[in-house]
Amino acid sequence: MWQSSPPGSLYDYIRVASFALDRHGRIEQWSNRAEEFFGVSAAEALGRDPVTAFAPPDVQRRAHDRLTEILDGREWNGLVPYKDANGGEGLAEVYVMPSGQGALCIAVDVATLRQIETDLAASQAIFGQSPMGFVLFDTELRLIRVNQRFAAVFGRASEEHRGRGPHDFLSRVESDRLSAALRQVLETGDPVLDMPLVGTVPGDPGRRRWSMSLYRLHSGSGRPIGVAGLAMDVTGRQRAEREAAHARRNLALLNEAGARIGTSLDLETTARELLGVAVPHFCDLASVDLYQALLSGVEDLPGTTDGSGELRRVAFASSVSDAPVAMPGDDDVDPSEGPVSVGAVHRYRFGSASARALRTAQPQMLDGDHGQGNSLVQSTLVVPMVARDTVLGLVQFSRAKGSERFTERDRMLAEELAARAAIFTDNARLYRREHERALILQRSLLPPDDPEAAGLDIACRYLPGSMETEVGGDWFDVIELPGHRTALVVGDVMGRGLRAAVAMGELRTAVRTLAMLDLEPAEVLGALDEVVSGLGAPARGGTRRAKERGDADLAEVYLATCIYVVYDAVTRRCTIANAGHLPPVVVEPGETPLLLEVPRGVPLGVGGEPFEEIEVELTDGALLALYTDGLVESRSLPLDEGLDAFRDSLAGPARPLEDVCDHVLATLDTAHGEDDIALLMARIDGLSAEKVGDWTLEPQPTSVARARELARDQLLAWGLEGLVDTTELLVSELVTNALRHGYGDIRLRLLLDRTLVCEVWDNALMQPRRRRARETDEGGRGLQLVSMLSQSWGSRRTHRGKTVWFELALRGGAPGSGPSVDDLLSMF
Repeated sequence: MWQSSPPGSLYDYIRVASFALDRHGRIEQWSNRAEEFFGVSAAEALGRDPVTAFAPPDVQRRAHDRLTEILDGREWNGLVPYKDANGGEGLAEVYVMPSGQGALCIAVDVATLRQIETDLAASQAIFGQSPMGFVLFDTELRLIRVNQRFAAVFGRASEEHRGRGPHDFLSRVESDRLSAALRQVLETGDPVLDMPLVGTVPGDPGRRRWSMSLYRLHSGSGRPIGVAGLAMDVTGRQRAEREAAHARRNLALLNEAGARIGTSLDLETTARELLGVAVPHFCDLASVDLYQALLSGVEDLPGTTDGSGELRRVAFASSVSDAPVAMPGDDDVDPSEGPVSVGAVHRYRFGSASARALRTAQPQMLDGDHGQGNSLVQSTLVVPMVARDTVLGLVQFSRAKGSERFTERDRMLAEELAARAAIFTDNARLYRREHERALILQRSLLPPDDPEAAGLDIACRYLPGSMETEVGGDWFDVIELPGHRTALVVGDVMGRGLRAAVAMGELRTAVRTLAMLDLEPAEVLGALDEVVSGLGAPARGGTRRAKERGDADLAEVYLATCIYVVYDAVTRRCTIANAGHLPPVVVEPGETPLLLEVPRGVPLGVGGEPFEEIEVELTDGALLALYTDGLVESRSLPLDEGLDAFRDSLAGPARPLEDVCDHVLATLDTAHGEDDIALLMARIDGLSAEKVGDWTLEPQPTSVARARELARDQLLAWGLEGLVDTTELLVSELVTNALRHGYGDIRLRLLLDRTLVCEVWDNALMQPRRRRARETDEGGRGLQLVSMLSQSWGSRRTHRGKTVWFELALRGGAPGSGPSVDDLLSMF
């Protein structure tokens, strides 16, 4: 049964024509393809001589000879030139088969035939040489052809795969996915690109991954005839992609660590920052242990060489459990006692992995929960924290079951994280140590928080410009002077930080030393100016060595401002000298705060200028405020506005001094952090007349007895019977010395406050000198008695002579511990 060739057959791809000749060599039949091939209709072709009609003139003779042979019954095929429908010349391969009544002729265009041969060769090269699997499915989803690569992967010859379906070489799930994709491509014509497939191949137990692209095949007439597929093994590529993704994740983790770890110079905060980076991006739970000695500020870390030192757990983090769990490395903890909690101090057993990590400074990798009964954990890294060749502690990173185990690359990342945290931890340790030293220095350079002075209520505040170091160049001091007088000092060394603090400490010490000499305020500042000028001067040969080192400006010039006030609790007078400092503020009861007009003076260290002093008298209840420029001046606050704001903050009804200090600091825009701030406030509360005994004695021997009598009566009036004998004896000695070595009237003054002070004034300038009397000497023992029986004693110059004084502790009306008067007298 004859059927017409279906659309999409081979004839769609080649140019072919057929026609028949009768026994006379004339065209007897002319097919439709012949009409297309030669461009001549059947009506035009029938009955014609094919040689004359289609052959070029130069070959017609030979063509007629061949035609004669064919009509005689001889088959023939060969190449014949021809003219096509457009008049162009071509070359046809003609096959002629003689028949009883003529011949059947088939002509094929040679150019088209050669193109088909080339295409077939190329197709064979693709199938045979492609490194990727190449397959062809028919419309029934059966393989009709596979290349050698596909056949080699699945272990059969190429021909044996013909007729197989997806279920014959893939698992059920994967074959269903591939079949659905093939149907989709056949129905829609839309290609499917990079479809992932997973499977196994003979002889390889591992899972393989392919990326498959599908597209529909069409015949020459456009009819779908199947699906072509191109499969690429991406198992290695996906592994490489996973490795690259892992590397990118690690790099991102390190970048995050660089941004988040070390933001604070605090040991515990640094540990928490490390765990904040690691959990959950790197591990599921982690802990940080630091040596207890490191946290305590010990210089040497005991137990670090063998890992036996005490450690404190300073941080713990978990993404798998809200409650604390035992870390796998906690070998020293009995599971029945629970996990090591944050803040707990513990030791690791010598043979434990954690102790080994501390001892060797090498990380340890543990599988499972390591005997801790922790079913959550399947892999742990114990990593020591090492900085500057010192082991500071360790970090434990753990991954829960269900997560990937740690790899060698993870170990390297864990070491890097621990190393970064260790550097910041060591920096924090060094900072803490230096910070504590600076605090000790600063606290040693400032007076107590609640200094006391006769006739004064005192409150003070100090705010360093740098809260990181808490040291600076501002200082204040309260110095008790003889005669219930008090020196109030506020100063400011130009500069900030430790160098300014050291210079400030030297100045404060110098001020105290000079104050003990009981010099006038202007004299104190003059001597202090010389001290400041010598602070920056290099030692002999220092300038030459500095130049050799290339730092010729090592000799720094120090400048400082200072105000020195001496307050007398008896007279309520303040003697003030100023060296370039801001003037004090005085608030009399019920009055407006005002700036005292004091000599400006030049800063200490300038040299060459004398200092002046003034004297002001204040009433009880008056407030005297001394301060540094950091309180009233900043980049955003001009000095004049700051001074006005300071005075405004002191106005209003009287309040306790501590409240006044707090109110001032809270009210003013101090811009704290730009400069140090020192504030010293004193409220006047002088000695009342009832607490002062003041007499003038004539320069005659009877004044000695009179002085004893006056002293005895005054002490009895004050209820200090226990001090009468001692006071009488010492007063007698001082008045006697005044008669012997002085001239003019003698002044005797007794002052009662927290102690009893006795002063004897005379007009002689020569200062008393204590000496050791020999056994044969009749005198010279008076000052020895004064030194032994009094709490303290001394002398100072006055405008017209000198004052010799002694001080006795009250202590319930009895003198301090020591030998009695009778015992001392027996010694002489």
